Amino acid sequence: MTTTSWRRWASDTWRSLDALTDPATGLPADHLDAALAPASRSRYTSPTNIGGLLWCTVGARDVGLIPSAEAVDRCRAVLASLAGMRRHEPSGMYANWYDEATGERLDVLPDGSVVNQFLSSVDNGWLAAGLLVVRNALPELASDASRLLAQMDFGFFYDPDAMLLWGGHWWDADGGTRPTGHHYGHLMSEPRIASYLGIASGRIPPEHYTRLPRERRNYRGLEVIPTWGGSMFEALMPALLVPEAAWAPVSFGRSHANTVAAQRIFGTEETGFGYWGFSPASTPDGGYSEWGVEPIALSPKGYPCDVQRTGYREGRTRGWGDGVVTPHATALGLAVEPDEASECLGRLERELRCYGPGGFCDAVGVRSGRVARRYLSLDQSMLFGALVNVLTDGALQQHFSTGEVEDVLRPLITAEPAL
Repeated sequence: MTTTSWRRWASDTWRSLDALTDPATGLPADHLDAALAPASRSRYTSPTNIGGLLWCTVGARDVGLIPSAEAVDRCRAVLASLAGMRRHEPSGMYANWYDEATGERLDVLPDGSVVNQFLSSVDNGWLAAGLLVVRNALPELASDASRLLAQMDFGFFYDPDAMLLWGGHWWDADGGTRPTGHHYGHLMSEPRIASYLGIASGRIPPEHYTRLPRERRNYRGLEVIPTWGGSMFEALMPALLVPEAAWAPVSFGRSHANTVAAQRIFGTEETGFGYWGFSPASTPDGGYSEWGVEPIALSPKGYPCDVQRTGYREGRTRGWGDGVVTPHATALGLAVEPDEASECLGRLERELRCYGPGGFCDAVGVRSGRVARRYLSLDQSMLFGALVNVLTDGALQQHFSTGEVEDVLRPLITAEPAL
C-alpha cells in the first residue's frame, strides 16, 4: 500500500513540475496555482528552481514516469537555455531571477519590484547540484553539463580570512561585485550544498568544512545538530543528493533521524496539531513565511510553527494557534521514518484535502483547514526528490555522489564526530 501511494503521489507531483515548465525554454516557473493553469506561471525563476527541475527530470525517468529520451530532451533544453543566459562571466555564476519564458535576466519582477542583482552561493549551489546529477545520469548530456559546471567557480564565494562562505555577492550595474558582508556560519544549513560542491571541485579548501561550527540542541532526549530556524529543509534538503547518513551514521545519521523525530513529536504531541512537517513555505492565505520547530533551532527564537507566530515559551503555557504544516517537509522525513511520514501525508490528503491535480498543495493550516492552493517549484522538487529516493533506494544520491564527489567528500563526512 505504501509503495502504491508513493507512486501515485510521485506521478501527481510530476504533473505539477511539468505544468511549471515553460515548453520553449524548458525552465520552471517559481510557482503556479493549483489548477495548473499555464497563465498562472509566475514569470520568474531562480537557479535553485532550475537545478531542482534537472534532478527531478532524471528522477522522473528513474521511476518510469517518462522515457529516457524525453528526460534527455527536457534536460537538453534547460542546458541550452542556461548556456545563453546572462551570468557573471568571471565566476560563471547566475543571478537571482530570470524570466522562465525567455531566459532573460530580470531587472524588474512582474509585480514591479526592482531587482538588486545578486549572485547567491546557495542558489548556484543547487543549480550546480542539478547539473552534476545530469552529468552523471545522462551520458548524452555529460559534456554539456560538464562545460557549464567547469565555468562555475565556487571559490568566488569563499572568504579565506573567515574560512567561510559569503551569502553571495551583489552584482553592480558596472559589472563589479561586492560580498554581502555576512557568512554562512554553521554546518547544518542548506548552504552546505555549495560547500560540498566547492570542495569537490577543488575551488574551496577542505579546511572550510571542518571550520563550520557544530552546535548541539536536545529536545526531549533527541540530540540534533540544529539548523538556524529549526526547519526540515535546512537539515535534510542536502541529504536528497548527498548520502550523509550512510557516510556518517553516528553523526549526520543520528541528527537527521532525531530531527525528523523531533518534528513529529512536536507536531503531534506537544502542540496537539496532529500533523507534522515544518519548513518555509506558503501561508494558508497564499503568502509566504518561514515555519519551523523552535526548540531545535540555533536562532534564539527560531521559526514559528503557527499563523499567530506563537513563541515556544508562550505556546507551552497558553497553547498554539493554527499550525502550518508543509507536505514537502513531511516528505523529507520519508528517508528516516517512511511509515510515519507516509501516514501523515496520507492524512494530509484525506482529512485536510491538502491535495490537487499536481499532488500535495504547498501548505495547510491544520486547525482552520485553510489550504494554500498553489505549487512552488522548490517545494515540489524536494517532495518529488524524496519520493524518487524511497522508490529507487536512493537513485538521486547515487547519481550525485560518484567520482570526485565521493572521493573528496566521503572522507570528510565520515570523519564527523559522533552525536
